[in-house]
Parts: sequence; C-alpha cells; structure tokens
Amino acid sequence: MTRIAGLAGNRGRNLLRIAEREPGGAELAVVLTDDPDAPVLEGATERGIPTEVVERSDDSREAHDRRLLDALDGYDVDLVCLDGYMRVLTDEYLDDAPPTFNVHPSLLPAFPGADAHEQVLDSGVGITGCTVHIATEEVDGGPIVTQEAVPVYANDDADSLKTRVLQRAEFAAYPRAVRWFAEGAIEIEGEGDDREVRVERDATDDFPSRRMTNEERRAQLRYGENPHQAAAVYADPTSEATSVVDADQLNPEAKALSYNNYNDADGALGLIEEFDEPAAAVIKHTNPAGCAVADDLATAYERALATDPMSAFGGIVALNRECDAATAEQVVDSYKEVVVAPGYTDDALSTFREKENLRVLDVGTFGEQARFREKPLAGGRLVQERDAQVITPDDLEVVTEREPTEDQLETMCFAWQVIKHVKSNAILLADGTETVGVGMGQVSRVDAVRLAAMKADEHAEGKDPEGSVLASDAFFPFPDGIEAAATAGVEAVVQPGGSMRDDEVVAAADDLGLAMAHTGQRAFRHD
Repeated sequence: MTRIAGLAGNRGRNLLRIAEREPGGAELAVVLTDDPDAPVLEGATERGIPTEVVERSDDSREAHDRRLLDALDGYDVDLVCLDGYMRVLTDEYLDDAPPTFNVHPSLLPAFPGADAHEQVLDSGVGITGCTVHIATEEVDGGPIVTQEAVPVYANDDADSLKTRVLQRAEFAAYPRAVRWFAEGAIEIEGEGDDREVRVERDATDDFPSRRMTNEERRAQLRYGENPHQAAAVYADPTSEATSVVDADQLNPEAKALSYNNYNDADGALGLIEEFDEPAAAVIKHTNPAGCAVADDLATAYERALATDPMSAFGGIVALNRECDAATAEQVVDSYKEVVVAPGYTDDALSTFREKENLRVLDVGTFGEQARFREKPLAGGRLVQERDAQVITPDDLEVVTEREPTEDQLETMCFAWQVIKHVKSNAILLADGTETVGVGMGQVSRVDAVRLAAMKADEHAEGKDPEGSVLASDAFFPFPDGIEAAATAGVEAVVQPGGSMRDDEVVAAADDLGLAMAHTGQRAFRHD
C-alpha cells in the first residue's frame, strides 16, 4: 500500500478528499502543517489520521525543512502531497524527501504564483484549471504530472472561479495523480530540480483511462422531462453523426423543441437509420409504436401508423427518405409533435407548416451513426458501443422441427432490427416488414408477450397477431411465453437462445407447431 504524507497550510480539502477516496489504494498516513490553528488538523483527527505541527521559527528555511523531515521520519511514506502549503521547499528537503506533489490552481506554465485566479480573470482566457506537478525549488515550475481544465464564465469572480477549480479540477486531478503513482504508472527520474516525470499514458483506444468532452450549450430548454425540472441541450461540435441536435427546424411557427422532443426524436432517428429501403417509424416515449419498410415512403408510414394509431397520438414520426406530399398528408391527419427526415419537398413543407406546433426537423443526408452511447450515472457515466448488430437469414439457427419459411426468415431479420430499439423486456410481433404489436418495458417476458398480443388484437388497424412472427430481445426463461404466443396466433419465433431451459422452450414450440430460430445474441435496451 502506498503511504502518503500531506503538507497543508489551511483546510487541506484536497488531502481530506484523497484520504476518503484512497485512490489506487493509497493511504494518507499523516498530515503535517506549520500552523497550529490550521483547520486541516481537526479534519484529520476526525478521520483518525495522525498529525504533526512543524511551526515556523526564526531559523533558516533549510533548518525548518530539516525539522520537517525529522517529523516525517518514522511514518515510512512513499509520497508527499502539498495542499496550500505556502512555503518554497529547499534542497535540504528535496534531496532527502520522498517524491513530492503539489497542486496549483491554473494550467501551468500559465499563471504561476499566489494570485492565479486573478491573473486568469485579468487575461480574459476562457479556460483555466489546475496542474499537479513535482515540487522543486522553482515556484510552480516542477515537471507536470497531470492537468484538468474547467471553463471560465463571463460572470466569474475570483471566489467563484476558485470554487470551480477546486471542485471540478483539483478534486479530479490530484486523486488521479496519486492513483497513477500508487499503481506504478509514474516514473520519476533524476534528483532535485533535475527530476523528470514519465507517465504511462494510454495509446489511442476506444475506452481510454481518461475522457475529455467538448460540448457547448446549444439551447436553454423550457423545462426538462417535467415542468418543474430545468434543462438544456448541449452539442458536440466535433461529431460527424447525423443528429437531431444540429437539425434545421423548418416550421417557423412551431415552438422550440422540448427535452422530451429531443429525446424521442433521437430515438426515432436511431431506429430509422437501421434500414436502407423506404422506412417510417412512430415513436412514443422513445419506444416504437410502429415501424415499417415498404416500396415507398407513404406506404411505409401508413403501415407503421396502423400498428398502434392510438399510442401514436402526440408521437414522433421518423422517415429515412425525403418526405413527399403524400406522406405529409397522412402525418398531419392526426396530432404529432415532431417529424424527422433527411429532407422535404416544397409541397410537404407547405402541408406541415399549416400545423403551427409541429416541429419539422431536417437532419440532412444520413451519414455515420454515433459509435458510442452514453448514460450518465450519479458520480460517473456508462459508455458502450452502439448496438450495430445486423442479422441475415444465414445467421439464424433453426432449432425446431418446423422450418421457418423464407418470408418468415426475412420477417425475423426485420423484427430484430426494430426490437433493438424497444425497451426491455421487449416482444415485437411482425408480418412481412411491418410491426403488428409491440410489448415494451415489462419486468416479465410473458407479460411482454401478452401486451404485444393485446396491442395487435385491440389497437392495430387492418392487422392482427394471427400468423405473425414474434421477436424476443432475450431468451425465454420458461415455456410460458411461447405458450402465450401460440395462443395469440404467432407461427414463428426469433430469440437469442441461451436459457438453462432452452430444451423445454424448444419442446414447447414443437408441441405447439411453431417454428423457432436462435440469433445467438440478445438485444437488450434499458434506457
């Protein structure tokens, strides 16, 4: 275990945070200060950390540093961390002490010295931060270990900037430097002022050990998911992905997009980008109410809407072709919030602009899709690759006595592309290249089957579950889901397989005369 000594001049908030976080398993073994009234002493004592006071006196700097080393003796520390320790260390200390880190509240070599925040504000720069460096006799001049940047805002003063640098930069960078040291990622060579630092840094990698974002506020929104929640939308100016954030809004009479509009429109765009042929989807609360592929856009939209026209009310429409007048006339036949498409004919725009609250988003020619998806957590963020799986009939393993027909195999592939965009537990019924019923977000798979069947039986127009293909985003843990599907009239099933009871599930399908194929991979979606 790496043992740390902390040298603080006042509150020692960085040191106490390191003590609480124990980065890399490091332990704050002792806290020293030259001020017997320093608040850090109380904070350390409350945490059971030994303390030492080495007061200033009339002796030389070198003599004081010798007393400092004597106080450290016996604690067997590997690293010393300075935190607001406002004394320049001498060679007397530096030659004999363990490696010593200091944190400075600016991005060195810019703005060294005691008034860094005032220098930053006077300079007019838009970015500042902190630097963790090796302490040397040169003030704020030692080799840099790591840095962390934060923005400077127009209404900042020295106090607000100091708080942001501490909480957003120092609280990130100092524990990181300690963790790197504890994990052996830092190599320090040389002595005294001649020391050099080498840090083992990641090569270019999909998931680097440290991420930096570059986002700009695009708009302050009226509110968030609910009226009592404040919200804003941020844009990544470096992204090349097709995006609703950067889309042109072509209906000047419409209100600005809401938080929910952005969220649903993004989900709708992700679904519609799955298909090369003309396709349409209707989204509600980021779930597909219906989706279809057809020879022309108007037919695709008609079939998508017919899956669940009741749930489509107030939804988001997404199209993967330039929207023509025939499609636009159908869209405005019932209330919609947003239309997303890669372009619009003049006649289609004229139709949409008659609806003053319909947001009309032109995302331009489809380009690449974002490779990664992110989900914020309290205190962190999950990052994963976008689910880019695409299956073909050759990828499917038929596991039942009854073989799926060629048409059913094609429907399985269509259904699999759609179900990736349905909240788990998810069941989707399809016929040809159109959805028939969708059961989303259930905590039991058999309930998702029943919901999809009910939707198809009671809400769909001109179609029903009889003869449909069922897709399941994960395996069936019991035969009851298959039994419920057969009762609804399903004739073929596509699912990942992999359950402990696969044999029972397949046997049930055989007994009920269903065809079944396994994909060998699941399609969970939880956000």
